[in-house]
Amino acid sequence: MSIPGFDTWLESPQGRYVMAWEQARIDAVVADLFGYNAVQLGLPQCDLLAQNRIPLRQVADDSGQVDVFCDFRQLPFAAHSIDLVVMPHVLEFRADPHQILREVERVLIPEGEVLITGFNPISIWGLRRALPNCPGHFPWNGHYLSVRRLKDWLQLLGFEVERGTFGCYSPPCTHEHWLKRWHFMEAAGDRWWAFAGGVYLLRAIKRVHGMRLILPSWKQQRSPRKALSIVSKKEIP
Repeated sequence: MSIPGFDTWLESPQGRYVMAWEQARIDAVVADLFGYNAVQLGLPQCDLLAQNRIPLRQVADDSGQVDVFCDFRQLPFAAHSIDLVVMPHVLEFRADPHQILREVERVLIPEGEVLITGFNPISIWGLRRALPNCPGHFPWNGHYLSVRRLKDWLQLLGFEVERGTFGCYSPPCTHEHWLKRWHFMEAAGDRWWAFAGGVYLLRAIKRVHGMRLILPSWKQQRSPRKALSIVSKKEIP
């Protein structure tokens, strides 16, 4: 089912702050990606494929205004049929993230790409969840995955993972006034502690190693010539 509290959070200053960063970064990446089929898993409220030029772009989820209704653990797409998959905050708020990644690997063509966004547990946003007065609603109720762990999962599935991009260094304030007051941390954080952004964008490419036939050697091996030997003359009695 849809994530409880997601819609309300998207309309809040905090949600607009995060999604503005993610939309800008994803737009910059997908603008240069080509193919025939692209799929956005989840978050149908935002069109994260708007700047992509792939002709068939679909949004899949289990509710909302979507093109495909489905369970992410069993994607209704043929194997090796999708060129691009965008996954905004799917793995940390859905059951069985390993199976979801396996399905994404199955439907992607060789050299297909997946873009994943998530909340960074090694950040001020991640530390907020450890405080005793932390709310129990979205986005604090997810199972945050670090970039390092996510890279390990992807590499086990045969993906080549690029370096993650981090953003949203301001503290998770609930009022827009305070988010603007902390805006100076964006440039400072990107320069001095880039790994500690509140959210990240990870890009991975599905690699499929080709087979190389080892053919038998059809050339006949010539036997080495025998060396000439001197025949001794027999003595005639």
